[in-house]
Amino acid sequence: MNVADKTRNDILLRVRSATQGSKIDRPQVESAYAALSRIYTREGRLGRDALCELMLERLREYDAEVVECAKQELPEAINSKLKTSGKRTFVAPEQVPADWLPAEFNWKIDGHLTTAEIESAEGTLTGAFCGIAESGTIVLHHTGKEGRRAVSLLPDWHLCVLHASQIVETLPEYFNLCHRPPALSTYISGPSATADIEMTRIKGVHGPRFLAVILVRDV
Repeated sequence: MNVADKTRNDILLRVRSATQGSKIDRPQVESAYAALSRIYTREGRLGRDALCELMLERLREYDAEVVECAKQELPEAINSKLKTSGKRTFVAPEQVPADWLPAEFNWKIDGHLTTAEIESAEGTLTGAFCGIAESGTIVLHHTGKEGRRAVSLLPDWHLCVLHASQIVETLPEYFNLCHRPPALSTYISGPSATADIEMTRIKGVHGPRFLAVILVRDV
C-alpha cells in the first residue's frame, strides 16, 4: 500500500470511528432534500446558435484557441490545428476515431502508457462529455474518446473536440444530462492557470498551459 492509500484509509477509519453508532434516517433525509427550495436557474433559454456563440465567447475569454467546422470537415480541422501547433508527438485515448489521427504525426495511443510516456508527448487530443456554455466549461468523464485523466492533464497542449449537440447552457442541465457524475470527472475552463501566489498569473500549474478547441457544428 502506498502512502496516499494509507493516508486515505486512515482518514476513513477515523470517520467511521467518530460516527459509529449513529443512525441516519434515510427517508427523512431524502424528504428534506426534496423539499429544498430551488429558485435558481435550472434550464437554459438560449437557442442552439446562441448557445454555441456563448460557449465560444467564454472559451476565448479564457485564452483558448477556438475553431469551428462542420461534421464532415472535422478530420481536416484536426489536421490543420495539429500543424499550426508546431508539435509532432501526441497522445490520444484508445477509442478516438482513426480519421482523427493524421499519419504525418507521431501518435502514442493510450492503453497502458506509463506516466512518463504520456508526459513526454508534446500534446494530447481528446473528445469531451459535454460543454457548459454559461461558464465556458468543458467536462470530461474519462471514458471512450476522453481517455484517462493523465492523458488530459500531463501534456502541455490539449486539443479537445466538442460537438454543438453536447453543449448545455447551465450546470443543473449538465447534472440532468449525466444523472449522477462519475467517480472521476475533469472540468476545464480554459488553459490551466492560477494567481494564488502574489496575484501573479501562472499557466500550467495543474494541467496543460495551452487549450485548443474544435467546435463541431453537428446540429
